[in-house]
Amino acid sequence: MSTGMTALLLALVAMLGNAEYLLGTTMLSRPLVMGMLTGLVMGDLKTGIIMGGTLELAFLGTFSIGASIPPEAISGTVLGTAFAISAGESPSVALTLALPIASLVLIVKNLGFIFVFPTFVHKADQYAEEANHRGIDMMNLLSGFFAINLPIGLVVGISYYLGGGKIEGLLNMIPEFVTSGLEIATGLLPAYGFALLLNMMINKRNVVFFLLGFALIAYFGIDVTGVAILSTILAFILTGYSAFNGAEMSPADAAPVVSEETEGGIDYDSEEF
Repeated sequence: MSTGMTALLLALVAMLGNAEYLLGTTMLSRPLVMGMLTGLVMGDLKTGIIMGGTLELAFLGTFSIGASIPPEAISGTVLGTAFAISAGESPSVALTLALPIASLVLIVKNLGFIFVFPTFVHKADQYAEEANHRGIDMMNLLSGFFAINLPIGLVVGISYYLGGGKIEGLLNMIPEFVTSGLEIATGLLPAYGFALLLNMMINKRNVVFFLLGFALIAYFGIDVTGVAILSTILAFILTGYSAFNGAEMSPADAAPVVSEETEGGIDYDSEEF
């Protein structure tokens, strides 16, 4: 496959990842999916999945919260994986390339939000005043395409086309001690990704389950699949196996206990709740 065709396909993969919300929250944009599709384009599906999994761990806790936009993991994954596969390098190199690429492309994404997006938003407001729902729908589709999808697709395609032939020489110039350091960083960054995710999830009620999973793996030698199976069984037990076995709960059993002390609220301290 020619470099130009590969660049075009990679651009389409990046645009597909950015268009995931057209079909709902499909998780197409996650590095695991983008890495797999990139590997398919590059002719090495297995390596693409491995690199995508590595990058998934690094970007695990990066989600857009409010006005905070995380690094552009889609383009970082696509270009990092494509460059690493074309140069025959390891997932650590893909991770090293993906992080700065994701940060740089985030600038392009923000420029789209600032200068392109408002044009379509104002036009949508005009259609809303006219009760033209078809016009609003069209502005929604066009804004995402011209403000995000097309610019990022162009960045990915052009970057690979211009840099694909030179990346191998660039990687060969990296000293061995730097490569060794990158391999260490590959092990640390996934832990950082998990830490970001746990920071949003963990509390005093569920921390014991994380400790249980750690103990099962560290001291009993159970693999991740085994822990997942045991966790599923534990979830069935704690939530009430009868609910999954077709048994119906009476209204009296399902209703929370309300006392005068709660002033019409739910008494969460009651043992019957």
